Amino acid sequence: MNTNLILGLGGSIFTLLLLFELMRRHRLREKYAVFWGLVALLTLVITIFPGLLFWVADLIGVAVPANLLFFLGTLLLLGVTLHLSYEMGRQEDRTRTLAEEVALLRLELEQARRQPRGDDDRSSSPSDG
Repeated sequence: MNTNLILGLGGSIFTLLLLFELMRRHRLREKYAVFWGLVALLTLVITIFPGLLFWVADLIGVAVPANLLFFLGTLLLLGVTLHLSYEMGRQEDRTRTLAEEVALLRLELEQARRQPRGDDDRSSSPSDG
């Protein structure tokens, strides 16, 4: 067997198995699993049909198909990085909002604890009815 075929098949199958395991343990959300599943399947297709990469490289005008593969991989990593940066910003905003809400609730709780209770004094005093 060709070394490229073994590496491609091994990497694709490992990625798919890892995806299924992470989803089974609820460690990966479905929207990310679909994306990584497509990447693994595309890698599998290119591994099984390497002529497809050569055809796309000729179609686009890239002299070396490996350069096209590296370029697409770089674009993929850039896209993932931008998306994760966006998600991290959203999570920071949510965390800040939750921290502010918790601080307000603690303040209300402390104020409620400091107020004297009038209910206890009235219940122990006799009423004239």
